[in-house]
Amino acid sequence: MSMLSSTEANAATTAQPVVVGIGPVSPADVVRVARGGARVELSAEARQALADTRGRIERLAEEPKPVYGISTGFGALATRHIPVELRRQLQKSLVRSHAAGSGPEVEREVTRGLMLLRLSTLATGRTGVRPEVAEAYAAMLSAGITPVVHEYGSLGCSGDLAPLAHVALALMGEGTVRDADGQALPAAEALAAAGLAPVELAEKEGLALINGTDGMLGMLVLACHDLRKLAKLADITAAMSVEAQLGTDRVFAADLQELRPHPGQAAAASNMRRVLAGSGTMASHAGPDCNRVQDAYSLRCAPQVAGGVRDTIAHAESVAAVELASAVDNPVVTLDGRVESNGNFHGAPVAYVLDFLAIVAADLASISERRTDRFLDPARNHGLTPFLADDPGVDSGHMIAQYTQAAIVSELKRLAAPASVDSIPSSAMQEDHVSMGWSAARKLRRAVDGLTRVLAIEALTAARAMDLRQPLTPSPATGAVRDRLRQDVAGPGTDRHLAPEMEAAVELCRSGALVDAVEEVVGALD
Repeated sequence: MSMLSSTEANAATTAQPVVVGIGPVSPADVVRVARGGARVELSAEARQALADTRGRIERLAEEPKPVYGISTGFGALATRHIPVELRRQLQKSLVRSHAAGSGPEVEREVTRGLMLLRLSTLATGRTGVRPEVAEAYAAMLSAGITPVVHEYGSLGCSGDLAPLAHVALALMGEGTVRDADGQALPAAEALAAAGLAPVELAEKEGLALINGTDGMLGMLVLACHDLRKLAKLADITAAMSVEAQLGTDRVFAADLQELRPHPGQAAAASNMRRVLAGSGTMASHAGPDCNRVQDAYSLRCAPQVAGGVRDTIAHAESVAAVELASAVDNPVVTLDGRVESNGNFHGAPVAYVLDFLAIVAADLASISERRTDRFLDPARNHGLTPFLADDPGVDSGHMIAQYTQAAIVSELKRLAAPASVDSIPSSAMQEDHVSMGWSAARKLRRAVDGLTRVLAIEALTAARAMDLRQPLTPSPATGAVRDRLRQDVAGPGTDRHLAPEMEAAVELCRSGALVDAVEEVVGALD
């Protein structure tokens, strides 16, 4: 799923390339390269760091004493000393044997993201690869060559071994890739067409290309980017529901929110106040004789739930920032030239927040579905027709749209079960505790897509209710959302084929068009 608008994507492609240095790439850089197809270059400082460290590796390779990852086997086979004449074969064998993914092909943006992040670690100079290896990764990204990576194969310990190995295999000129046009072809053909040559891996390099948390980290960065947008959208759809259900906005007052000063809650309540400002519908029942003392929790507590989502995203972003600044490899070359085995490849810190985000995605969808359901029940919708149908009994209105929401929410609850509490031993019990971070990331992507669809149905249903409330007038901001929807989806009437209308709303949510419509009226939301 991509939440980069076409304007953003075009800008990313034509803008300056992302320059990868010895420091971290930014989340924005990840989005630009993964989704926007931005070109990639290696900084001069990074090339020098790579060259300096490589000299140390080559000196160690000549010594008679075995050094893990340079002149030994790997994992449970780390005790075997590998003679010089077999070391290049060792690198090829490592990559070929670890490129053991299975199942569906993952999305292009996921593979490009993990490639950029592996390159970022290589560029630190802490992995010991030659400069030409890093340059080759940058060249593949810039040429739009995307290795085929599969859904299954990573346990999230020793990082994302199988996914990264499929990328390294393509660097060697083996395996299958997709070119810039999306056509699948042998890696050697794609490299040749782009004027690139396969790389012959030397000591340490195969290991350096596959030991990292880059797949799960890339998906975390993309999910945080998407969820930030969806949090704004959730405030908008909640405001539309409060308005069209004749709820009260008094509970969103700033002084009430300050009594519980979570930053996310304050931001969500502020957004809702701004979105509802100037609503004729709200004003119609705001007088002293208004009998709406308390709204249901799904309306009244919207800022508390959406605020908790925001605070969780902020925590996940802080973990991602640390991981982006990390050099994850095993063994690693320290600043003073030692080559040390370590456990930094374990994906636990990333896996935990991936699971946490799946929980909040499920809950944000759950409260949205509850608001939608209230529109459809004549006992709770304050004068609207049953199911918002044109002729109830003959027409079903949005009855089954809510069923679809409910099915998605149920799925999201299953996806919220944490992957990171599972562990299954591997490598002859050498790798006896694993993070399952890749699995946590894969289910989070599905959760983000499901949340988008649930919010789209709420927006579609609330807009229909707003039309049925006429002559009451919406706020300028909610009216802008309704008007944007109406460019693609007709207003109330007899039953029509509903699935295409729902999909049109999903695309407007995914692209950010509905949030853009509001921000054109009220300015940037928090």
